[in-house]
Amino acid sequence: MRLLLAEDDPTLAQALRLALERRGFDVEWCSDGTQVLVHLRYYRPRAAILELSLRGLDGLQVLHRARQEGLRVPILVLSSRNAVGDRVASLNAGADDYLVKPYDIDELEARIRALLRRSHGHDGSETARCGALTMDLSSGTFHLRGELLEVTPREHALLKALLLHRGHALSKERLLMVVFPSHHMVQDSALVVVASRLRKKLEGSGVSLKTLRGIGYLLREEPVNELAPPSVA
Repeated sequence: MRLLLAEDDPTLAQALRLALERRGFDVEWCSDGTQVLVHLRYYRPRAAILELSLRGLDGLQVLHRARQEGLRVPILVLSSRNAVGDRVASLNAGADDYLVKPYDIDELEARIRALLRRSHGHDGSETARCGALTMDLSSGTFHLRGELLEVTPREHALLKALLLHRGHALSKERLLMVVFPSHHMVQDSALVVVASRLRKKLEGSGVSLKTLRGIGYLLREEPVNELAPPSVA
C-alpha cells in the first residue's frame, strides 16, 4: 500500500518511513513541495502525509493546488504547528485530517487506515499500482497516467503478473505458464516478444519493465529526477 511522505527533516522522515514500512506500507519520501505535487499528479499514492514546512511550495500551497486540480488523494497533515488557525487553514485548504507532532505511531497508523477506508468506500474499487500505472482489480483494466492502456490478452497476463509482484523479479518459467497457460512447448523467445511490446507501451512513463539476465523480468517505478512529467513523445 503506497504512501507519500512529505517531510522536510531527513532524520524524522527516515525514522517515520521505517516505522510505517514495518507496518506494511510502501513509503515514498519527498522534501520539496513541487516534487510532492508531481507525485500526487502522476504517481497517485493511496494517501499522503504532509508536513506544512516544505522547501519550494509549502504544505498549504500543495493542498490548494492539489484540490484545485481535482486530485482526491487522502492527505493527512502531520506538523509541529499546533495552533488552531493552522489546523483550520489546512482543513479548509483540503486536508482530510491533521495530527500534531510529537505523535504516537499507533494513532498515526489508525488515522491513515481510517482515511484509506473512507477513500475506498468513496472510490468503490481496488487497484494495484506501480508509479503511473494502475490496474482496476475488479474490471481488469489498466490505466497509464490516467489514460486507458490498450493491451492484448497475453500482454495483459504478463503485465498483471508483474504488477502484482512489482519490485520483485519473476522467473521466465513462471511467466511462461502465466502468459501461455495452454502451450507447454512454447519457447522463451515468445515471452521476449510480449515483453518487448509491453516495454514500448510503457516507454517514457516512469514505469519500466526490466530484463534480468538469467533470472526473468521485473516491473518497477523509476526514480523521479525531474519536476516536470516525462515526455511521452
